[in-house]
Amino acid sequence: MLSNEKLQKVLAAEGFGSRREMERLIEAGKVRVNGRLANLGARVSPGDKVEINQRTFVVPQPAAKPVRVLLYNKPEGEICSQKDPEGRPSVFDRLPKLHAGRWVSVGRLDFNTSGLLLFTDSGELANRLMHPSSEIDREYMVRVQGEVTEDILTRLKEGVLLEDGMAKFTDISPGNNNEDAKGANTWYYCTVMEGRNREVRRLWESQELRVSRLKRVRYGPIFIPSYVRQGHWIDLEDKDIAQLCKMVDLPVPPRQTLNRNQKEKKERQVRRMRKAGAKGQVSGRKGKDRYF
Repeated sequence: MLSNEKLQKVLAAEGFGSRREMERLIEAGKVRVNGRLANLGARVSPGDKVEINQRTFVVPQPAAKPVRVLLYNKPEGEICSQKDPEGRPSVFDRLPKLHAGRWVSVGRLDFNTSGLLLFTDSGELANRLMHPSSEIDREYMVRVQGEVTEDILTRLKEGVLLEDGMAKFTDISPGNNNEDAKGANTWYYCTVMEGRNREVRRLWESQELRVSRLKRVRYGPIFIPSYVRQGHWIDLEDKDIAQLCKMVDLPVPPRQTLNRNQKEKKERQVRRMRKAGAKGQVSGRKGKDRYF
């Protein structure tokens, strides 16, 4: 049961009768909420006092339910909207179907940006993870064309005035660069605390540099595993979901309950991904493997 539900739905869920029957009782003036006569279409929240058929009950708190979070490795060339007038492929096209509710993306990635994208069936969790007050950092792997000097790196970390205000990287560190690159195409890991539109690209472009590749590799504590290839998704483990909830001051949800077939299917999925991704593994910083 959710908060702010329709009265007849709550009454039916409490076993007083069908929704139709409850609607007739409400229309007949035989239901009160907090001492006042209820009307059809009224909504109630946890803690409201309902009187019906000479019985009184308090609307209970919504029952905690498991939360599902997907990690998706977005390829370039997919949009983060559900529908596109131009008919371009969407990140939602590859996601598994839900029996109830809908997938909510945690932020967005540009059409030409790849990498880690989280989805959840909890709108509250998604909203908190995206809210600026949560101050969750996002880490990107970026290939920059042009000469990157120490002065440029200092300016990018101290702050640059963009058209929508000051912006900066909270951290910049070298990536796994080929010694023969000679600065023409240089990889960096860079971190931002916001999710502004094209922020990473615009920061580098403010220094007259061009971003030729951009991939998100981390969202808060969640890294993209090397075995999750582009266009594939995995379910986050309960411990990872709990960590995300704690970060944004939400109660830890109940553990997901999987039957034997679901567990085996999940294990097979991971084994297939690990086997397929073994050839593409590259050692990244912080002890994590990532795809370049």
